[in-house]
Amino acid sequence: MNTLCISVSIPGHRQPSGRLRHYSGETFRYPLLLSIPNRSTFLVPLSIASYRSSPLSSSLQNPVQTGRFLTDEEIEKIKFLENYSYHQELESGFLWVRAMRKEELEMTAFLLAECFAESMMMGQSYVKLLGFMVKNYLSERRQLLPHTATLLGVYRANGEEDFELAGTVELSFCREGANLNPSTPTPPLDSPYICNMAVRNPIRRRGIGWHLLKAGEELITKMSPAREVYLHCRMIDEGPFNMYRKAGYFIVKTDSFLTLLTLQRRKHLMRKELISETEADE
Repeated sequence: MNTLCISVSIPGHRQPSGRLRHYSGETFRYPLLLSIPNRSTFLVPLSIASYRSSPLSSSLQNPVQTGRFLTDEEIEKIKFLENYSYHQELESGFLWVRAMRKEELEMTAFLLAECFAESMMMGQSYVKLLGFMVKNYLSERRQLLPHTATLLGVYRANGEEDFELAGTVELSFCREGANLNPSTPTPPLDSPYICNMAVRNPIRRRGIGWHLLKAGEELITKMSPAREVYLHCRMIDEGPFNMYRKAGYFIVKTDSFLTLLTLQRRKHLMRKELISETEADE
């Protein structure tokens, strides 16, 4: 299993930065991200506890606004999420996974809308409407930080200079971050849950989905004491199902045939018991 690292700003070493921009061809890129993190970068595995004494970049000293009162513990967790970073060299390029920022809501919603339209065999004319609905959903979920988080996978192909938005995955860490209208079969509200994982069609089958899953799992072990994580997989999605099985998930329950009467695809509820880095070292 690849090691999750938290990138800490240290004088003399730039942390990857830059804003996603919308280019023609419906591609989101990172034209400002020219300093690429590598294995020689100062990357320090952190826990929530050790993060309290870690140096913070200026962007982390004012945590995101959630519209509600935050406890000191919640503020520290939000700072931890904002500084989260997972890097992976792939055969075809380089992948960087981190938490979604507020200004990236629209492009993340567009990515999900495209993937939802494709999976539901809907025309491109529906993407704009789906994008509007997904953006509202992501905005509402963001208010639940740090009990939930949306991660972005940013990818640079070999030989390219720019990074592009490649995929996303949503995590809930506890009951406070659980979706009020969960899919069936219903997962335990107190357990971490992975959902809405999507990778842009042109760059699938490069290991991006696998590492979005790995990044989500490792972040869950740092944000939640629970070790049983759940996700759903539609019965018709053979590729994702095989990936989840390879990653150690097994079927807990499957939708009944009556689900088809609601015009929904039948789904498997799958579960995996996670092992933290500390437990793995032991």
